[in-house]
Amino acid sequence: MIRLSAFADEISPDLDEQIAVLTSENIHFVELRGAWGVNVLDFTGEQVTNIKQALNAHGIGVSSIGSPIGKVPVDSSFVEHMQRFGRAIELAHIFQTPYIRIFSFYPPASGTTRTMPSEWRDEVRWRLRALTVRAKEEGITLLHENEKDIYGDTITRCVDILHSVNDEHFRAILDPANFIQCGQIPYPDAYETLSPWLRYMHVKDALPDGSVVAAGEGATNWLALLQRLRADGYDGFFSLEPHLAAAGQFQGFSGPALFRKASQALQGMLREMGWKYA
Repeated sequence: MIRLSAFADEISPDLDEQIAVLTSENIHFVELRGAWGVNVLDFTGEQVTNIKQALNAHGIGVSSIGSPIGKVPVDSSFVEHMQRFGRAIELAHIFQTPYIRIFSFYPPASGTTRTMPSEWRDEVRWRLRALTVRAKEEGITLLHENEKDIYGDTITRCVDILHSVNDEHFRAILDPANFIQCGQIPYPDAYETLSPWLRYMHVKDALPDGSVVAAGEGATNWLALLQRLRADGYDGFFSLEPHLAAAGQFQGFSGPALFRKASQALQGMLREMGWKYA
């Protein structure tokens, strides 16, 4: 059965408010990215304990660690980044999730412009393979998000790295809005191309000009995508990441009211289809 999750820091920085809105929306999982204005990888031990206790008390599981791994220039220190990745693995074990969301690095800037992604292909692939080897040793699966301006922001380059890494512990997230913002067609093009590796869905939508809107209000054709996912037997997570009030490099924000709007847009389509979810 498909399951709903969410980037709860889109609701509020306050953990209690995050949990209250998730509960009211009947969402039982969170893609853990932040609380109290602190990124998940920077949580103290005490904060981790408090979050785990609060989530457990309300029957909320963690679908994935929503890490910023790979969201740095590809020529930055990989030794330091691997140390940070170690924290992501540690948190995945603590919160009992098999997934860590990652990215495929930014081509670095040269003056005021970014260098061409093709110049960094070998380095990107090497780094992603190294991350995957470590994840595999820990029984963790890395989920690559197609994000604007990283190496894997187009369908072609996503396929390139998925083929290059070629490991069950490196799989794809499909984020339709991000593809629209990169001039790509999320459905049917991205879906049909990435479906062999697809393990996880991010739920947001965008207009052709890139403006983010609730699922079903943009250019994705979310209802047709959902129907295709069900026909193809998808049984993973749908993680709400609405970005309806603000969209930053490392975190978006919606607020409680707009988050509820986004949640109801998705749940309304699922109910219309008669696709049961948890």
